[in-house]
Amino acid sequence: MKRDLVHRIETESYQILRSRLDTSNLPFWTRAVVERVVHASADLGYANDLICIEDDLARGAAALRQGAPIVVDVQMVAAGITSRSVTCLVQETETTELAAEMGLTRSAAAIHRAFARVGNGAIWVIGCAPTALFEIIKLNVAPALVIGLPVGFVGAADSKARLRESGLPQVSNISEKGGSAVAAAALNALLYTDASGV
Repeated sequence: MKRDLVHRIETESYQILRSRLDTSNLPFWTRAVVERVVHASADLGYANDLICIEDDLARGAAALRQGAPIVVDVQMVAAGITSRSVTCLVQETETTELAAEMGLTRSAAAIHRAFARVGNGAIWVIGCAPTALFEIIKLNVAPALVIGLPVGFVGAADSKARLRESGLPQVSNISEKGGSAVAAAALNALLYTDASGV
């Protein structure tokens, strides 16, 4: 009964979203990401703020279906991804020690350690820490996809601009807004959308 209620609420929410925002002309994966981010945030402005590259999204979705590891910057992003295990090292003692040793934030040190663990071909989901996004770019990772949607007034917009300049396969947005919920939503769009509709 409870599951049916949740399904009805979600269905109604998407109907309202589509009555206020015409996404029908967007490419398949871009539409999935835009709709899920707008749904998660109730912010229609993301339709004009998100930067989605359809080929990058398609390759990221394919990598997820092939079991690519998922790395997140903070536990709040991890909490939003419930159908797959994720790597999040920000709270580990070794991360704190590496941050002090290298003069990094804990988020950047966690990315440094995660790259050593998962290597190339991972999906990186950044929803909180601009320094984590800067570290991904600095390390020259070869990701399947970077979802770069950190939030904040210090470094967030700059880190996303750097991501776009990097040429890495990506999802980002232009403004300072973002956050754990929208980063997880963008990833979940690729996980939950039925690829047979492509």
